[in-house]
Amino acid sequence: MKNVLDTRRRPLRDLRISVTDRCNFRCSYCMPKEIFGADYPFMKQDEILSFEEIVRLAELFAEYGVEKIRLTGGEPLLRRDLPVLVKRLSAIDGIKYVTLTTNGVFLAKYAKALKEAGLCRVNVSLDSLDDEVFKKINNMNTSVSAVLKGIFSAIDTGLEVKVNMVVKKGLNDQEVLSMVRFFKEENITLRFIEYMDVGCTNGWNFKDVVSKKQLFDMIQEQYQLEPVKQDFFGEVAKRYRHKGTDTEIGFISSVTETFCGSCTRARLSTDGKLYTCLFASEGFDLRDMLRSGASDGELAAAIQSIWEKRDDRYSEVRTEESRKNRKIEMSYIGG
Repeated sequence: MKNVLDTRRRPLRDLRISVTDRCNFRCSYCMPKEIFGADYPFMKQDEILSFEEIVRLAELFAEYGVEKIRLTGGEPLLRRDLPVLVKRLSAIDGIKYVTLTTNGVFLAKYAKALKEAGLCRVNVSLDSLDDEVFKKINNMNTSVSAVLKGIFSAIDTGLEVKVNMVVKKGLNDQEVLSMVRFFKEENITLRFIEYMDVGCTNGWNFKDVVSKKQLFDMIQEQYQLEPVKQDFFGEVAKRYRHKGTDTEIGFISSVTETFCGSCTRARLSTDGKLYTCLFASEGFDLRDMLRSGASDGELAAAIQSIWEKRDDRYSEVRTEESRKNRKIEMSYIGG
């Protein structure tokens, strides 16, 4: 394994792979329905990376220090035979964890197969326990019960589960305490994510952000929280536990308490472009290299060069002007 550092001395440790640009939800903060409608031109089969291409690239990333792979989308469980990919990625030398981010709707169907294939954890997106609010958010009339069924199915198979809630002022901030109460009782980790200006279609405005401090203060009024020591360099969530328990709450505060200085994540899009920041406008086309006959050495050299030139720190330098710049959509490269 060769360690590679970017211009800010940040190592490459995590690879997030988007396996599909399709999703069965139309959440306003990610894939608003008015943009991603019935006639939206999603990628064709021959445009997306095959499992063989994904595994080949993942093996090269592992040589440069990647230890964790997270599969994202879109909704990754829409990708056919995903457990097959999980098994192959889990077998790569140097890869210690393979995880998945999902909306949970198909999790009950696939949890057992994913666990058997080597998946370690699922991060399930759930923004409310109230059906009316949740349906307003997902814009597909999907009920909370469908997601909860997936969560408990995953737990029953032995998968670790974390629940992620994106909080937007005026939309679901009134749901915060009910989420805390429910997942504390179920002994499931809950993480709050500040509403971010990812892409150009979600209508982001800073006034809609509920900050980490506001969330923490709101929760602390009713629950006693104590800090949890960071597990590893580059951990994005500021972690706490309910006092006297092992049940955790995390806060991912990309807007108000940035963590660019310890970001160790690279992102591979559905069609094989490498992005070095969630807020990037352009990626580097590895698919073209794969399909034009590039050797492993040439691909590895490209990955190393891209990372060593990386200087991204968007959240640290975000301004009213920079946030208006063109950025790739989150549904294209995952969260």
